[in-house]
Amino acid sequence: MSTPQQSPATPGGKPGFPWKRHLVKAGIAAAGVAVCGAVALGLALALAWPSLPDLHAMTDYRPRVPLRIYTADKVLIGEYGEEHRNVLRIDEIPPVMRQAVLAAEDDRFYSHGGVDWMGVARAVLTNIVKQSKTQGGSTITMQVARNFYLSSEKTYSRKFYELLLTFKIESELTKDQILELYMNQIYLGHRAYGFAAASRTYFGKPLSEVTPAEAAMLAGIPKAPSRYNPITNFARAQIRQHYVLGRMKTLGYLTPEQADEAINQQLTVRGADGASARGFAIHGDYPAELARQLMYGVFQEQTYSKGIDVYTTIDSKDQEAAYLAVRDGVLAYTRRAPYPGPEDQIDLPANVEQDPVALDEILDGVQEKTPDSEDLLAAVVLAASPTEVTVARSAREIITISDKKALAVVARALNPKAGDKQRLRRGSVVYLHKNGDNWEIINMPALQAALVSMQPEDGAIRAMIGGFDYNRGGFNRVTQAWRQPGSNIKPFVYAAALERGLTPATQVSDQPFMLTAEQTGSKAWQPKNDGNKYEPMMTLRQGLVRSKNMVSIRILQAITPQYAQDYLTRFGFDKARWPAVLPLALGAGGATPLQVVNAYSVFANGGYRVTPYLIDRVTDRSGNVLMQAQPVVAGDEQARAIDPRTAWVMDDILRDVTVSGTGARAHQVLKRNDVGGKTGTTNEAVDVWFSGFTPKLATTVWMGFDQPRSLGTNEFGSGLALTTWLDYMQPALKGMPESKPAPRPDGLLVDNGEYYFSEFPPGQAVASLDLSSSDELTDFLNNRRSTDGVDTSVKPLPPPPAPGGGADAPIQMPQALPIPVPQARSAPPAGAASFPPIPVPRVDAEAPAQAGAVSGPGALPARPL
Repeated sequence: MSTPQQSPATPGGKPGFPWKRHLVKAGIAAAGVAVCGAVALGLALALAWPSLPDLHAMTDYRPRVPLRIYTADKVLIGEYGEEHRNVLRIDEIPPVMRQAVLAAEDDRFYSHGGVDWMGVARAVLTNIVKQSKTQGGSTITMQVARNFYLSSEKTYSRKFYELLLTFKIESELTKDQILELYMNQIYLGHRAYGFAAASRTYFGKPLSEVTPAEAAMLAGIPKAPSRYNPITNFARAQIRQHYVLGRMKTLGYLTPEQADEAINQQLTVRGADGASARGFAIHGDYPAELARQLMYGVFQEQTYSKGIDVYTTIDSKDQEAAYLAVRDGVLAYTRRAPYPGPEDQIDLPANVEQDPVALDEILDGVQEKTPDSEDLLAAVVLAASPTEVTVARSAREIITISDKKALAVVARALNPKAGDKQRLRRGSVVYLHKNGDNWEIINMPALQAALVSMQPEDGAIRAMIGGFDYNRGGFNRVTQAWRQPGSNIKPFVYAAALERGLTPATQVSDQPFMLTAEQTGSKAWQPKNDGNKYEPMMTLRQGLVRSKNMVSIRILQAITPQYAQDYLTRFGFDKARWPAVLPLALGAGGATPLQVVNAYSVFANGGYRVTPYLIDRVTDRSGNVLMQAQPVVAGDEQARAIDPRTAWVMDDILRDVTVSGTGARAHQVLKRNDVGGKTGTTNEAVDVWFSGFTPKLATTVWMGFDQPRSLGTNEFGSGLALTTWLDYMQPALKGMPESKPAPRPDGLLVDNGEYYFSEFPPGQAVASLDLSSSDELTDFLNNRRSTDGVDTSVKPLPPPPAPGGGADAPIQMPQALPIPVPQARSAPPAGAASFPPIPVPRVDAEAPAQAGAVSGPGALPARPL
């Protein structure tokens, strides 16, 4: 007999309750899995935690800090390097910026332990739903961990290490330390790292000055720096900005009124390529680039990463005044010259202005091909007539020009009969400029200019502008352009004459003459005075004050061109560029504006040749001095270039030039008695100059075309160049007391109101240089006449120089040193090095290979921002 089988028990059944056993087994299994998981997690932590990097990189934070160039008054004018940073302490970061970052990235930062678990859960759920790793719950601490040590790949293993490192950071650093690291390290587009650098890059201002609107826009960038920065896509950046402002209002950082005001604020974005001052407060591109070249010669590639700070001798106010003076001078000339026609001509579809998107796309293309140049703004003509021109900068910025004075600049181009290349019509690409209250159309200037200003006492360069627009080619005409100085060279010829026995009272013939080809050995030469005006005789002083060519040539012939050629080297001119021929008296040689201003400084400082220098000191990121300038100072007899009496008399004559001579407008405008100077205009006005000085400041202005051609028959150094010089000197001299006249040096005699050297007293000095016989050529070449039996011929060369110098001793000529920073002349400060003699590369302006081309020793690869 078989035993009947029992049916399986059910939860309601009585025999055995087998379902409880299943629950127990399941519980045991779950506990086992949990234990295994805990063991695995413990093993993972045990293995991973020791392998985590230490936090030395954070606690001793040393980012790749770029080279920074500053003015003497600590205004930043240049930054060079792969990463642009300004590292700030947490207390230096304004509260509104910190609040904007917290609102945008991690509003619970100060309350969580490094991981916002609600944010992580939300991210995990989103990734499961979308079946991809598209979102993370990163906190600020997690971003710091990733930025310093980890990649940005979205894998779970990387996320695990990020969590561990986050906990380690939170355990070893304070919240303020973490936030400080984040705000200095985060990448914010356009090579800007940290919010301080981004503030300057995008808004051209220090972080301490940002408004809530600007702070919110900066805080929105970390989400996607390539897409949310205001240069690349302002519209998208603005959407993100509005989100951040809304969060700031919700969190109580801003009142509703403050948030609304921030939303409505019109932001001006700076720092894009070609934008005003490249994000810097002043236009110091030319001295900044020259300083960069000098630093690269010393530190090579470390220049751009080791955090070098260079403090130049540039004065920020003077530098900006120089920029404005050059800009205004070039634009004034361009406005007077005939308008050559539009920059380009494009096909503009009919009624495209009714489609803003299509018009903006066209204008974007125009901007790429014809970029803005500071305050010259590219635009496209929509309609043109002799009485009105309508142009478009964008679909939202349509400008109508109807001012008669503004239209007069382009009147010929608005004539329907104008040539095809000159005529303005629909589709013409032009430049706009705001002149006062009215817009005007003006062409991109072809005229170039250079302005350099230095302290005669020690050679410190106060301002340097090497061209109209640095961004259109970095060719620095101050140091690289070799041009003919014209009459700007005459004072040095006259100074040489004083040391050969001539005096300010020497009478010189001003009559015209001509040398035949047989007499010159080359070709016939018939120099002329300006305006073909001549006088029988005039004094040496009058000849220089009125810039008389005939007088200057006769003086040069009297002292010999060879003597003048050698004498010029005392002032720093290159002998090889000044042939010993008669046209030297009219400036037929080559000099850079830097050489010219340095030479005039010799007259301003009592006869000493100082070396122009640009860099005062170089420090590391901790403020330790690495290099210190040791400039030659006027008063050091080893630096004496000319007899102090020569310097004093030439200063006296050059002051007359600015009172009653070709530069008389200088005294009329400045109303100072301590100003001297000289105009310069070459043949056919190819180059125009004005060099002027006070005992405290010497400045030279040059203007001309890179490819030499005439500026026009009505352009002179006394007009164009002097105007630019005055526009600079007026603000530069403001507040600078007028210098008292220097005491008359020993060995200088006075007779009948004029000055004589003691070794050439009245009756023994050269009395006259004239045409006294029937043979004009013989008289011209001899340049001598006896009066009452007294020898008035030009005196022989002085004996070889003796060391030491002195008022009456022969003068020792120093070597020419075309170096922008001086060599050390005494022991430098402890721990500091002196500047090495780094040559400035120069090329002839007559034929630069490209705009901004640099060649020769010391030429360096460009590393622009």
